Amino acid sequence: MKKTMFLVMDMMNDIVSPAGPNAAGYGVQVAERGVLENTAAAIAACRAAGIAIGYVRVGFSPDYRECPPASPIFSGARTRKLFQLGTAGTQVHSALAPREGDFDIIKHRVSPFYGTSLEPILRANGIERLILCGVSTNGVVHSGARDGHDRDYECVIFEDCCAGATADEHMHAIACLGRYAAIVKSTAFDFS
Repeated sequence: MKKTMFLVMDMMNDIVSPAGPNAAGYGVQVAERGVLENTAAAIAACRAAGIAIGYVRVGFSPDYRECPPASPIFSGARTRKLFQLGTAGTQVHSALAPREGDFDIIKHRVSPFYGTSLEPILRANGIERLILCGVSTNGVVHSGARDGHDRDYECVIFEDCCAGATADEHMHAIACLGRYAAIVKSTAFDFS
């Protein structure tokens, strides 16, 4: 079997929690699509198959020194006090809780690769294939699949473990991603 890592990306309380600051958009889609339940089951299947788990989280220092002020995506984080490392908002949702030995990758931009420890971790562990999931489909998942592809990793996206701010946003992102990754339901993946 190819050495594989399952990347669970931006499944943090600030983004996916039904009581969080993004509940009206991402929270609704996450609930309607069953993303937390599907991802929890996929994590359990990966653990049973001996597949490494990597949690990717967006986060900034309390003074937001890494936060780009001109970014249409992140510029509001400072004023809304989102994605502040060390707060409950940047913790992985409790339904998907990390375990000892899992990898924790902090990012300051959309891509899970840009300026992070992800690639050194993958290289050090001989990873050949990435399974990706997360919120949002058109953000971190799209960037991760494209960047992973260009770094010569085989990429697989668990479509049922992803969501966008709207159903259309998710659908359009998935339509584009088939060029860079295999798109599958987590329940259809052969974990053996």
